[in-house]
Amino acid sequence: MRKLLFVAALWLSLPAAAHAFCGFYVARADGELYNQASKVVYVRDGRRTVITMSSDYRGEPSDFALIVPTPKVLGEGDIRTVMAETVDHLDAYSAPRLVEYFDHDPCQRMVLEDFRMGNLSAVTEQERRRDAAALGVQIKGEYAIGTYDVLILKAAQSNGLVTFLTSEGYRLPDGAERVLADYIRGGMKFFVARVNLDRHEAAATRDLPPLQISFTSRHFMLPIQLGKLNADGPQDALIMMLTRNGRVEVANYNETVLPTDTNIPTFVEDMFPNFYRSVFNKAVGNGGGIALEYGWDMGWCDPCAADPLSREELEELGVGWLDDGSNAGQNVYVTRFHAQYTKDQMPEDLVFHESSNRANFQGRYVMNRPFTGRITCEYGREYVKETQLRLRREALTLAEITGWSPRNIEKRIRDTVPNSYW
Repeated sequence: MRKLLFVAALWLSLPAAAHAFCGFYVARADGELYNQASKVVYVRDGRRTVITMSSDYRGEPSDFALIVPTPKVLGEGDIRTVMAETVDHLDAYSAPRLVEYFDHDPCQRMVLEDFRMGNLSAVTEQERRRDAAALGVQIKGEYAIGTYDVLILKAAQSNGLVTFLTSEGYRLPDGAERVLADYIRGGMKFFVARVNLDRHEAAATRDLPPLQISFTSRHFMLPIQLGKLNADGPQDALIMMLTRNGRVEVANYNETVLPTDTNIPTFVEDMFPNFYRSVFNKAVGNGGGIALEYGWDMGWCDPCAADPLSREELEELGVGWLDDGSNAGQNVYVTRFHAQYTKDQMPEDLVFHESSNRANFQGRYVMNRPFTGRITCEYGREYVKETQLRLRREALTLAEITGWSPRNIEKRIRDTVPNSYW
């Protein structure tokens, strides 16, 4: 028998990042995708400014020189170097990402245990949902997430929910029905997960240091014009802003809104760098521009392309307002911009302002892998029809956001899915 880990207690004992179950991270579009990309971390708190600059310089160290305009004369104590790994960590954490889901077997037969009689019985998926509905339980979602099987449930009454979970093989602790009743009265839904033993057994596992300057100034801006002088082509700048109150916004240019939470065909996994370059270039256009790639509290991520930064790393980058709380990252909001320009584009330096907007945003692209096993049931035939429509929608979406040839996209899909889906 399986034991249900009671969510209320588990929630309090895990770090915030562990709560995310919205797909698994597969790939990310960090600074390694661009040959001439500079990384800048900009910490702003009131008028206090700390800027960390990580150059993409690849020549002899003796030939390296950097000129950065500043609003005041910097003293020796205003300049230092930091670990390149810290900047790279923030880059990885905030980068646009590719995530994946796996469709479950639409004809999966669930084995139910009769604990009193010791008998086993099998029901079809339709019968299982019908029996659940008779108990006042709706199965709102059912997912295979890595090695986990996940159910999303809505229940009308606690005794029906307890009966359903027991029939699914869970063992609830004493008092569960009363607590579940409180949550049901409050309109709560239920996330239920357990390890899929078969998938678990098949799993594989049971440059130069950045420079930092500090100063105070009423001007919240980043000079980019000097850096354009020695460019021999388009330049990319990844600008990662850390603030106390909310999202940073660009004051003197229009921000491009990247397509996000977009369903795309699974073949993109093998060419994600090319995919993201195409998405970004089409969104920004030929005239150069700046796009928002990420906006989120540092205290958590969904899904995580890298772990949130530690307190020590945040302080190294210049965050000076952290309290003594254990989850210091919740007091740090991350805004990530990606600017691209040539010598003749974006003639003004970038001017910013901090808003109170703490809404979440990320460049996130989703693959849903169709079930590839044998399908024999009536419900499975409906699933095939739905998947055929979904794949065609994904093809149209991919062509729209990248500018790629629809014919080539369709050919790649046909090569990577069972014939019955296309």
